[in-house]
Amino acid sequence: MINLLNPEPYQELMIKDKKFAVLPVGSCEQHGHHLPLITDTLIASLLSKLLAERCNGLLLPPITYSCSHEHASFFGTISISAETLIRMIKDIYTSLNRSNINQLIIVNGHGGNYVLSNLAQELNIDGPKVMLFPTDQQWKEAKVSARIETPKGSSDMHGGELETSILLQYFPEFVSNENMADVNVQDRTFLHLFGINHYTDSGIIGFPTLATAEKGRIIVEAIVSRMEKDVQKFFEGNENSG
Repeated sequence: MINLLNPEPYQELMIKDKKFAVLPVGSCEQHGHHLPLITDTLIASLLSKLLAERCNGLLLPPITYSCSHEHASFFGTISISAETLIRMIKDIYTSLNRSNINQLIIVNGHGGNYVLSNLAQELNIDGPKVMLFPTDQQWKEAKVSARIETPKGSSDMHGGELETSILLQYFPEFVSNENMADVNVQDRTFLHLFGINHYTDSGIIGFPTLATAEKGRIIVEAIVSRMEKDVQKFFEGNENSG
């Protein structure tokens, strides 16, 4: 298992040379019967760790609960309100400012955290200070690079090929091959209103049987490389505008 919580970045002297902080936002929600409740937290923490290492950012401990209300019907899911999530991140950002860290990269592992887009917009009113990753384009490019095989017209949004591949590569001890089953959903337009149980009995939407560890490696490398490039552009723009 990859070590996501390296204590070194939290030493005071090492914090002082950081330009920005990286905050993983995960979730605690059911991911079918073959993946753990902390799937989104593991992925967000992994991407954050690699990005912070490459760009000299301050890796923060993850937020492990978020807005998972669409998964509430499945056992083990724990949610907090959108208002609570916003307040937590605002308070974290204010605390970072006191340490002269004025730029924040939010790495979101849960697609249901729509509110983070509005929060990032709000915090950037007076200039670009907050980025929200991964973007839809970053995920799209990573899927193409890894040759994700999900059938055209179907969805792979929860416990499917992408998430299973990442965990097979980096956290294989959390994957249960015995309970893996594909669920083909082609239209989930109202998932955010009706809940995921309206579309699947198992909690899975996607094709985990198509997952491989190699795909997981390619996905993560593609995502992190693209995030790194976008962070560099972000900071160059800030410096030029200042």
